[in-house]
Amino acid sequence: MSVVRLEIEYDGTRFSGWAEQPGRRTCEGVLAHALRVVLRTTIDLHVAGRTDTGVHATGQVASFVSGAEVDLRRLVKSLAGVLPPDIAVRSAATAPPGFDARASAIGRSYEYRVLVGARSPLRRDRVLHHPQPLDLQEMNVAAAACVGQHEFSAFTPTKTEHVFFARTVRDCAWEARGDELVLVIEADAFLRNMVRILVGTMLEVGRGSRPADQMRDLTAGAPRAAAGQTAPAHGLTLVGVRYPEPVDGAPILGAAE
Repeated sequence: MSVVRLEIEYDGTRFSGWAEQPGRRTCEGVLAHALRVVLRTTIDLHVAGRTDTGVHATGQVASFVSGAEVDLRRLVKSLAGVLPPDIAVRSAATAPPGFDARASAIGRSYEYRVLVGARSPLRRDRVLHHPQPLDLQEMNVAAAACVGQHEFSAFTPTKTEHVFFARTVRDCAWEARGDELVLVIEADAFLRNMVRILVGTMLEVGRGSRPADQMRDLTAGAPRAAAGQTAPAHGLTLVGVRYPEPVDGAPILGAAE
């Protein structure tokens, strides 16, 4: 018996999110089907982050337990021939016993890309176009207020399965990359739509319609109505997952390092 860890990349444009749903094309559904074809058995996939409809990933991680040893190189090559062009398994590795892509994760990293100025047809599925200038300095004041452990109830839908709203954000900052502003954020875990609502709120700060220092009140357990709108999904990408180092000192995955 072995645990197999997969690093996955996908374009979320034509997927109805990660989680398998009857009658819908999802990342989990497509990948699970491909694995059944290649391994000739049904497997139970565990994923680090259940991304929503339209969200992309360059560093998604999934794992499964196999009753037999798996030829990892052959697995990756075979999956490349079965999977559609908008999803790929970039690598596969044997993980330590007990490893679970979701339960073992201690951090997830996302990026949200905003294109400021003229629109770009080639990037229309990857960035949120914002034609007007944004105040990067004020947006970073708001972003800095998110770092640490806070109550993020204002940044998830009111109707939710979440019971606890405290999350620890390790890093949150906007970067200028050419004509784009990119929010880079890492936390132990995220509430549903948390990053997208944070972005929508900080865009209001960048436009001057909301003071940056209000973010401190919003991250202290304010209601959903107090925060900004939910930014569109297509600007969001899961870029990495952080795991603890095993006993032998070799990192399980370095995508977010």
